[in-house]
Amino acid sequence: MLNLVTAAEAAAEAEGAGLLPYMIGGGIFVFFMVLLFVTLSFSNVGLRHEAHAQVNNPHKPVPHHHQDAVDQRHGH
Repeated sequence: MLNLVTAAEAAAEAEGAGLLPYMIGGGIFVFFMVLLFVTLSFSNVGLRHEAHAQVNNPHKPVPHHHQDAVDQRHGH
């Protein structure tokens, strides 16, 4: 494994690749760090509160817990 890394470094120095490989690797690293941050920031969504049991009624246009507010707005 060390021989492979050494050979890759020698080949990169011989070609004069410059900063391009480091910029590409750094860009990929930053991309995955952003994905990690997003994943960790949404990790507590499932732990917020217990789910409420609702009766499924296909005739209501909105979920049960919003129905009272809808009735008040429509004067029912």
